[in-house]
Amino acid sequence: MARRRVIGIDAGGTKLLGGVVDGDLMVEHRVHRLWRGEDRREVIDVMADAAGEARAGASDVAAVGFGIPAQVDFARGVALASNHLPLNGVAFREVMAERLGLPVAVDNDANAALLGEMRHGAARGSSEVALLTLGTGVGGALALGGSIYRGRDGIGVELGHIPIDLDGPPCPGRCDGRGCLEALVAGPAIAARGEREAREDSSSALAAELAEGRAITGAHVTELAHDGDQAAMRAITETGRLLGIGLVAIVNLFAPQVIVMGGGAMRGGDLLLDPAREVVAERALEPARDEVRVVAAELAEEAGMIGAAELARDLEASK
Repeated sequence: MARRRVIGIDAGGTKLLGGVVDGDLMVEHRVHRLWRGEDRREVIDVMADAAGEARAGASDVAAVGFGIPAQVDFARGVALASNHLPLNGVAFREVMAERLGLPVAVDNDANAALLGEMRHGAARGSSEVALLTLGTGVGGALALGGSIYRGRDGIGVELGHIPIDLDGPPCPGRCDGRGCLEALVAGPAIAARGEREAREDSSSALAAELAEGRAITGAHVTELAHDGDQAAMRAITETGRLLGIGLVAIVNLFAPQVIVMGGGAMRGGDLLLDPAREVVAERALEPARDEVRVVAAELAEEAGMIGAAELARDLEASK
């Protein structure tokens, strides 16, 4: 008997991706949303409307899974705190189940992405896995002994808030830290680094873009780095080495078999990952540094959506 379809919704700090997922991981009725994420009602309405739009295209949806950028009490389905969206204290599962009239599962967005990669992507067959998602912020997830580790009540494994530089830049969002990994390697940090390089190298393509009044974004820096612009390449290389410092901490703490890297910033590919791998090889402890693989997410930007669908699938199977 064919498994019923489920909906997976991957919500980030500035955008949302969702769709109806069947038992063969075929995605139908995709939905995309952008938001400023400043108003709680807006955020909840956008997520509910996106799930509703996806559902409208399929008649046999069994459940909905959400990955959201928040610390989540998984057992209760409550968003405890979020660095980027106004979801603190929201009984998310209850609210969405009432809005949609379907069973709802919810977890942290990085946990959802990790679930997708462990079942269907780059971490298949591995039991000790770390995952980082680099986008507007930096999400983190961890699997130990084949199971996702959430910490007490879902408030642990904030890998994006590993401190890298005690006197570094303020962390964005609602984090009170300075020099967190997120502050140094997320999309806005790449953009700032690219703008600095543009101002210091007037002959670069980045500088030409700036001179024409175009805003420098992380995606723009990455694109020009792939095109061979030296200033952009320096920005990506520096980002990669700072990322590597964070990975050293993860390797030394958990000795994972694989670290999966996802999120929009992974458009940088090996331009970003090779410098990070070099730092791990230079500074992490043996033998873990020789055994860990640092790889891009196979499911790419759909990892969170597929993982959220797997949350919904698990919920349906438990009944």
